[in-house]
Amino acid sequence: MITRMTDLRIRAAGPEDLDTVLAFWKTAAEGTSISDDREGVERLVARDPGALLLAELDGELAGTVIAGFDGWRCHLYRLAVHPQRRRQGIGSALLTAAEQRFTALGGRRGDAMVLQRNEAAHHAWRAAGYAPEEQWRRWVKPLDD
Repeated sequence: MITRMTDLRIRAAGPEDLDTVLAFWKTAAEGTSISDDREGVERLVARDPGALLLAELDGELAGTVIAGFDGWRCHLYRLAVHPQRRRQGIGSALLTAAEQRFTALGGRRGDAMVLQRNEAAHHAWRAAGYAPEEQWRRWVKPLDD
């Protein structure tokens, strides 16, 4: 099904969207995060109300991206498009909206969390102008232990 991009609506998520977003990620997102729960996403939306962007088509959630800005760096997470809506420009539209948000906030470079094993995502990120920086490794420590 090809959808006209003029039918696409991108907006910031509100508290009323969070259950829908969490269910959507189970279908459309690759991998899981320690913050993929109601409490974690509520905290995100409360702290940075414009960070979680939603793409809607015909009133249904078609894609998401988290465009977080900490005042210094621009971080992209959870770029996810519904499997039946992929390759229609939704991911590109979400990234454009995220980049516009960053620019308006004074951001100068976006970085994205992309799973190594997700080859399809690598192609999408490259097509959007992003490239891996092989000299960096992500180091993590869960804080709830």
